[in-house]
Amino acid sequence: MSDHRAPQRGARWWSRAFYWPRNFSLTTRILAVNLIAIGLLAGSFFYLDSYRKQLLEERFKLANAEGRIAADAMADMDARQRRAFAVQVGAARQMRVRLFDAAGRLELDSFALAPPSFALINPADETRLQTAARWLDRAVDFIVGAREVPQYTEPARPDAQGWPEIAASRGEGVAKVYFRYAPDRTPVITAAIPVGSNGETLLTLRNAPDITQAVRDARQTLAIIVAVALLFSIQLSLFLARTIVQPLRSLVRAAVRVRLGRDRAVVVPRLPERGDEIGMLARAFSDMAAALRQRIDAVESFAADVAHELKNPLASLRGAIDTLDKVEDPTLREQLVGIAAHDVQRLDRLITEIADASRIDAELSRATFERIDLASLAARLVGARGVRVAADRTPRVRFRRGPGEAVVSGDAARLERVLENLVDNAVSFSPPGGEVEVTVSGDESGVRLAVSDEGPGIPAAEREKVFERFHSVRPPGEAFGAHSGLGLAIARTIANAHDGRLVIADRADGRAGACLVLMLPAAGGKEVR
Repeated sequence: MSDHRAPQRGARWWSRAFYWPRNFSLTTRILAVNLIAIGLLAGSFFYLDSYRKQLLEERFKLANAEGRIAADAMADMDARQRRAFAVQVGAARQMRVRLFDAAGRLELDSFALAPPSFALINPADETRLQTAARWLDRAVDFIVGAREVPQYTEPARPDAQGWPEIAASRGEGVAKVYFRYAPDRTPVITAAIPVGSNGETLLTLRNAPDITQAVRDARQTLAIIVAVALLFSIQLSLFLARTIVQPLRSLVRAAVRVRLGRDRAVVVPRLPERGDEIGMLARAFSDMAAALRQRIDAVESFAADVAHELKNPLASLRGAIDTLDKVEDPTLREQLVGIAAHDVQRLDRLITEIADASRIDAELSRATFERIDLASLAARLVGARGVRVAADRTPRVRFRRGPGEAVVSGDAARLERVLENLVDNAVSFSPPGGEVEVTVSGDESGVRLAVSDEGPGIPAAEREKVFERFHSVRPPGEAFGAHSGLGLAIARTIANAHDGRLVIADRADGRAGACLVLMLPAAGGKEVR
């Protein structure tokens, strides 16, 4: 049975392994990531140590082979031939040849028989660059943990006592190769090889500055590459930091100003020239800030409107109550009680509508939309209303089904609220005995619900104002306070939450009256523009 928690444990391990402390800025992280790659490249310096070891191993084998060949050749030579051979080999191979007898005494030295074929360099005579190179050699040896190499010094005595490789070669009867550092830290390779069967030993000595120079040249080339790569990486990191971090910092500063509310005209950079994710973030954040500012302004305006709307019935109610104790006339007292009751009803209606308007956005954001046949919904609501109309003789509401499908995606209760508000508004403006028509149709552009009345209509200049909260144009003869002025505002809010539109148009038949049109996208369609 598989464990579904394993990927989560792996993800947690990965996040811990690559955890960045929170106080590391994005610039530091970008620079660190790029420098890690440069650090891996710089690790090639350590590879050069293995390269040097390979070169030395080759020279050790060469010294061993040359020594064996020379020893075998000298075993069959007399003294004069040996001296000539030592001088010739020393000059040709650039090495120093010594021969010791069985007692350890020096028999011949090629440097004493002819001019030296090489000379060890005195560090005091070298340039500062070479001095720095030697310090770098020591630093690399220390970092890689290279074994300590003894310094080469010429023995004070000319016999074999100062050469431990000779003693080791005689003790084991085989060739022995030793490695030391010259004063300038170039390799000095010595090889001790038995000669013949009479106990003689041949000692060859060669300085190999070419090995050190080859390693230093490779190290210098690598250092130049690393330096150029480091410079380029730093410049690239700073460029990325400017490209990524600076816009983010601008957005952070704008966000702080928006949060503090110190500047209502905060300009959030939109970065229109950037088509990447930073630009998308900037534009989304700018739109969010604008929407937030509009929402704050709307809340402030709504609060002011609420206070204003509540003051009128409260003032009327207070006046009626204050006057009630001073009035003795029963008829006048009855009128005052009626005014107070009317004001209480008005306050109750206002508070209910205000509460509904204030929470409708939050409720719609959490609502789960479903497929709804808007025509069936309207027909059912109009049918139920027709029963009530027959009883109280209000204007008649008629439903007409238009062509096309009328299936939308939304919240049925809220869409029913929209239809009720539109019908209530149309009925209130219709004359006695008038007719309100509800028409639902659909086409490829969406679903259209129209509510038409036979009232005086709405002037073009007022068609947007009627959707403002607490804006109410009362029909003739209607009692003051019968409408809160929130019905159409709530209806438009619900329409917008369903990606639709609620507008006012002229009647299609040209007759007098208003026509409120709700346009919604068909189920699975696009937002209505």
